[in-house]
Amino acid sequence: MVNEESIFELAVKAIDDKRAENIVALNMKGVSLIADYFVICHGNSDKQVQAIAYELKKVVQEKGIEIKRLEGFDQARWILIDLGDVVVHVFHKDERTYYNLEKLWGDAPVVELEGVLG
Repeated sequence: MVNEESIFELAVKAIDDKRAENIVALNMKGVSLIADYFVICHGNSDKQVQAIAYELKKVVQEKGIEIKRLEGFDQARWILIDLGDVVVHVFHKDERTYYNLEKLWGDAPVVELEGVLG
């Protein structure tokens, strides 16, 4: 059965496999109606940002998980992958500091990823 927790773990592992930098996960339950989790990371080049997003797309589609929205792939500055209860934000390193989603959603608790990435 595919639930939000397994989608969350799958997403974190997929972006980590493509060497996403500074992966931060926010528990959005009770903070936002948009999703239960935001996963935020960045790549150091346009190609890496696209590779991270492409890997995530491939992995979730192989598991039969629907991608509700994928935006920003061609520009590779901020790619948003909406998996329903889990929304992944893949930034270019230059854009991440500018948008600073971690601060914007400062009310959301940070999820410890040690158990996921082991």
